[in-house]
Amino acid sequence: MIINPDEIKQKLLKTQGQQGRYYPPIPGLAGEEKHPAAVLIPLLQDQGTWKILFIKRTQAENDRHSGQIAFPGGRADPSDTTLMNTALREAEEEIGLNPRDLEILGQSSSITTVTNYEVTPFVSVLPWPYPLNLSQIEVEKILLIPIEWLADPHNHRTNSWKPEPAAKMKFPVIFFNDYQGEILWGATAQIVIDFLELIEIIP
Repeated sequence: MIINPDEIKQKLLKTQGQQGRYYPPIPGLAGEEKHPAAVLIPLLQDQGTWKILFIKRTQAENDRHSGQIAFPGGRADPSDTTLMNTALREAEEEIGLNPRDLEILGQSSSITTVTNYEVTPFVSVLPWPYPLNLSQIEVEKILLIPIEWLADPHNHRTNSWKPEPAAKMKFPVIFFNDYQGEILWGATAQIVIDFLELIEIIP
């Protein structure tokens, strides 16, 4: 599979301003106010293969996303001048990425989650190998998944999902197959699919 960062940059530029994916907030699970957040989609070449870098969140009590596979990123701080600054700040805090080492290709489709977070993804190219510095408080490990594997329709499916056992509402949620003992699913999986569709790697 041929991945051209310059072509990705142009395709992302053409989609700026498009309406992002929206999932209605769930009463009791989400606050009334929408929270802006941003994540980084780091692309890298490892042994001649283009991959995406993910993190596995550290197990922690009272964190509903504990232990999940995710992108570096998080909620916007008042000190962040832009959402891109949010994504870069969080990536530096979580895995030690220096913003000066990244090539930003553009912004992918946003997604509003059932917890009422509006997440904006930014796509970057990361030089590899890279001296990462994982925050033990937030990140258990990193996971590199080939883009070709992520784009293969045999490796993901859409299932009905309930956010709580007693919840009456079900939502269509993307689940990827097991990869090196980990399952990519939920909002992060949807961001992956939306990005690959935007850059026309999957139809």
